[in-house]
Amino acid sequence: MAHRSRLAGFIIDCQTGQIDPAADFWSGALGLARGETDEDDGDGAQYAQLANTADELYVAVQKVSHPSRVHLDIESDDIEAEADRLEKLGATRVEFIKRWWVMQAPTGHRFCVVQMKHPERGPPPNQWD
Repeated sequence: MAHRSRLAGFIIDCQTGQIDPAADFWSGALGLARGETDEDDGDGAQYAQLANTADELYVAVQKVSHPSRVHLDIESDDIEAEADRLEKLGATRVEFIKRWWVMQAPTGHRFCVVQMKHPERGPPPNQWD
């Protein structure tokens, strides 16, 4: 089945007790304005979006319980088809969380496959058959 995907952005995972100081640091370090801090689905996950990014990439600071790291998100209009495509390239599915796949590249890097929100914004998505 044909589907589309592209780089959605970068998530700065921070193992921290407070998201605001972490978001303030990354906002200043990257020269990006602070967006709002919000919780996702009431499960304690916290995100602080950073604004004014190039090509409307999503960049956010996320409070996590695992060691701090940066990961990228690939957005797709069909996350199952995209996960299948990436598996054929050598990636493995790690875990399905809420509405996205956490995957691992053959190089050991973790990344997520998420639902595409605004295909009309930013660079055109890649078309896959």
